[in-house]
Amino acid sequence: MADRLFTASVRDGVLRLDRPDTEWLSTGWNGGPERAPTAYNVSVPEGWPEVDLGAYAAQRRDRAGFDRPGPTLFTGVSLDHLRGARCGPVEVYATAGLSNPAALPVPAPDVSPGDDSPPRDDDRGPAGTVNVFVGTARNLAGGALANLVAVAAEVKAATLLSEAGVPGTTTDAIVVGHDPTGESVQFTGSATPVGAAARACVREAVLASLRSRYPNREYPETVAAADHGVSTDRRAAVFRP
Repeated sequence: MADRLFTASVRDGVLRLDRPDTEWLSTGWNGGPERAPTAYNVSVPEGWPEVDLGAYAAQRRDRAGFDRPGPTLFTGVSLDHLRGARCGPVEVYATAGLSNPAALPVPAPDVSPGDDSPPRDDDRGPAGTVNVFVGTARNLAGGALANLVAVAAEVKAATLLSEAGVPGTTTDAIVVGHDPTGESVQFTGSATPVGAAARACVREAVLASLRSRYPNREYPETVAAADHGVSTDRRAAVFRP
């Protein structure tokens, strides 16, 4: 395998991805753009009660011996099931658990348009979660970096639908990163070198983590059979502008 894009370290339930001068875009807690040499995936215990996420993230970094802050995601999945994949200029790390599936029936059940009954809420933290970290050695334009989130989300959903029948969970998150000193790239769509490599990496890493977590493919058969989860059964009113 080619040289790794990131230096990955796992200690005390914390993954640190290390690469100097990386620019990140996170959809998770305290997300948005950030320039930092590190990003983290923190495995939290069952029934996790924490509410001050900043203090908790700092505590877990300190306990693991990691002294630099950076974009941070949380997961209820053990990092024993962390998997990575590399293809061309892209590297991906993923953890995948499905105890809180988010189903999307298509077509939707026959309910009243605009039904605003709340979905079932899980207030006990990230019971499962699919977290995906995507990094590239290229220097991506702003739109290309944002589009890489969309590419990763599309592939995550397609992989989970094919393997387990749901497109995601209630707490999924994605972090993408690029090298501002690398070769400039304007686009990251599915037909571009970066987009195609990201699609392959996300598919392989998510699938490998999922099959590690569920070696006999004992995925929840329905949302009702899962520990937590929701189904988007409401319908929206459709109109012609």
